[in-house]
Amino acid sequence: MSKQDLGELRGIIDQLNLDILRLINERTGVIQEIGKLKEKQGVNRYDPIREREMLNVLKKSNHGPLPDGILEQVFKSIFMSALEVQQDEQKNALLVSRTKKPEDTIVDVNGHKIGDGHPSFVFGPCAVESYEQVLAVAKSIKAKGLTMIRGGAYKPRTSPYDFQGLGLEGLKILKRVADETGLSIVTEIITPSHLEEALEYVDVIQIGARNMQNFELLKEAGMVNKPVLLKRGMSATISEFVNAAEYIISKGNTEIMLCERGIRTYETATRNTLDISAVPILKQETHLPVFVDVTHSTGRKDLLLPTAKAAIAVGADGVMAEVHPDPAVALSDSAQQMDIEQFDKFYEEMTRFLNTHQTI
Repeated sequence: MSKQDLGELRGIIDQLNLDILRLINERTGVIQEIGKLKEKQGVNRYDPIREREMLNVLKKSNHGPLPDGILEQVFKSIFMSALEVQQDEQKNALLVSRTKKPEDTIVDVNGHKIGDGHPSFVFGPCAVESYEQVLAVAKSIKAKGLTMIRGGAYKPRTSPYDFQGLGLEGLKILKRVADETGLSIVTEIITPSHLEEALEYVDVIQIGARNMQNFELLKEAGMVNKPVLLKRGMSATISEFVNAAEYIISKGNTEIMLCERGIRTYETATRNTLDISAVPILKQETHLPVFVDVTHSTGRKDLLLPTAKAAIAVGADGVMAEVHPDPAVALSDSAQQMDIEQFDKFYEEMTRFLNTHQTI
């Protein structure tokens, strides 16, 4: 074969490549139109039966020299790339996406701004057990110049025999302490029926990991005029987490904060595995403030400080952790809650860290 023949053949290949590129892009455009129609009809964009039918037609029409096995691989890649384009478009169209709203959302909790570049903190007991218990923690929080307290009145537990919370009485205790100290209340609501009765007591509605895909609760939370702190489910992907937030914002409530609280993996050294990479991903893909719950993600008091520092270092807007006056007698999560003295040391070290890194 002469150099001229080789050059001519390569020229043909170059032109064929351009023709294939044009046809793939043309095909992708048609697929996008089909995707829009399917979205209006509420039909799943991916149809494996249709894909198999197309592959069968192609193989029947294939006269070589490309083997059927390679042909199937090539066209499956083309099919998948078109589907990924649709998924990217769908993701960018979400109301919580940064493409939709480039500027950061700043959530206002009774005058305290969350997401404005200054780290926020939410501390408090795992469960509300008594007025005296909550007040002791609240006084320590208030003394540090902080503005929010967390505490569970309703406790979704793994075992039905474990302490389930004080319910409405717990909300009343939180409200009494908040009125006396001026702190804002962050507490978990676990059913739509509890939401209405909780509104007069709480400042921030927390939706916990076990309820991240309680879609009726998400929709109800989207229709109230209260900020929502949404925790990531223990087995949820980031995409599922973001779509859970979309349920809330789609109903009109834009005051949403996300919280990475660890995911379930094979690792047993910690209670859960803190997905620290979720913080910058969520900050890139959404405009919502992001918290990290260092207590539930690790389950270890010796890891609270380093993981809190890591959270702030990668861009988290805030940190959550649990504090109890006497963790040894706590009715839930006794091993992972800080006592007041440990809390003092934790916050002192965090303040030093923040000042050193000029984040406040």
